[in-house]
Amino acid sequence: MNIEDTLIMIPGPVPVVPRILRAMAKPVINHRGEEFADLFGECRALFADMFQTKNDILLLSGSGTSGMEAAVGNLINRDETVVTPVNGKFGERFRDIGRLYGNAVPIESEWGYPIDLDRVAAALEEGADAVAMVHNETSVGMLNPAKEVGKLARKHDALFIMDGITSIGGSEVLVDEWGVDIAILGSQKCIGAPPGFAAVSVSKRAFEKMEDVHTFPYYLDLKAHKKSADKGQTPYTPSIPLFYAVQEALRIAHEEGLPARMQRHAAGAAAVRAAAGAMGIEMFPEPDELSGYSDTVTAMKVPPGIAFDQMKKEMLAHKILIAGGQAHLKGNIFRIGSMGNFGPKDILITIQMLESVLHRHGVVSDFGAGIEAAGSVLAA
Repeated sequence: MNIEDTLIMIPGPVPVVPRILRAMAKPVINHRGEEFADLFGECRALFADMFQTKNDILLLSGSGTSGMEAAVGNLINRDETVVTPVNGKFGERFRDIGRLYGNAVPIESEWGYPIDLDRVAAALEEGADAVAMVHNETSVGMLNPAKEVGKLARKHDALFIMDGITSIGGSEVLVDEWGVDIAILGSQKCIGAPPGFAAVSVSKRAFEKMEDVHTFPYYLDLKAHKKSADKGQTPYTPSIPLFYAVQEALRIAHEEGLPARMQRHAAGAAAVRAAAGAMGIEMFPEPDELSGYSDTVTAMKVPPGIAFDQMKKEMLAHKILIAGGQAHLKGNIFRIGSMGNFGPKDILITIQMLESVLHRHGVVSDFGAGIEAAGSVLAA
């Protein structure tokens, strides 16, 4: 099978459009020269607009997880506490990073269920130094209440770290309004660039706290990144082709406009949910009034009558890749991404093939209901 023909409909990495791929073929330049400084500066400015922030934007040659570790590692001392709400795989990642650098206090909910804000508040009342949460938990297809957690952090004078890796550029994220001290984005998600690049916004308050931190990560020292960024550089050799790709991805996003981009992502996810309902497929997450379904990935229960591995195999035979569940959810749920530079056609092709596979196995009897439901949402 020619992988170039495969439609990747997973929650990242996402397909990279030819315009971005061509940008990566530009000649390598001096990362200490004026050309790179101009490239660097444009990326920072466009990211600031996307993050809705006046805070500093720092650019890391590393995946989104590098941004998560940079945030915790630069703010937390060994004897300090970070509260980590957990209702999915990536909340667990913040918990594990917190344990590596300090004392993590996990507030654990069943995967796919809402964060317990009362327990978060209680942990903060005991004097925690920070709270680190995942805004869009792609492992369960759920948006968590970042705005409300930000309010709690401010009330208790704690720093607020937010993983926006799969929400910034696809869902509404208001970094300054929500009081986010460090927010993180990953390149292979909503902006539709290749993996291996992270952007973080860092507040003045966060930089002030760093003055009291005793041990920093070496490569991910955000004070070193800030010092270099003020000169239009990174402290260590960056991935220049990735910078070109990110620059072009940000230009595409800017041309589309953030409101239109958010609407497109929301419509894509809504279309998948509508199709699932029409086919009798149950949604996996159980959001409440403060949380919600993800705008960038839809998590559904594997319907009776077919195993996920068989579903994935038959979809892939038709050159469409979907994702399964992680950890204990493996085999129990499946996920379809609506993230990055996708269009309505990608959603409709995916739903049409999913419906065909399920109909072939007798899981769906009313063939055509799913594609009709998705098409109605996308046409609205």
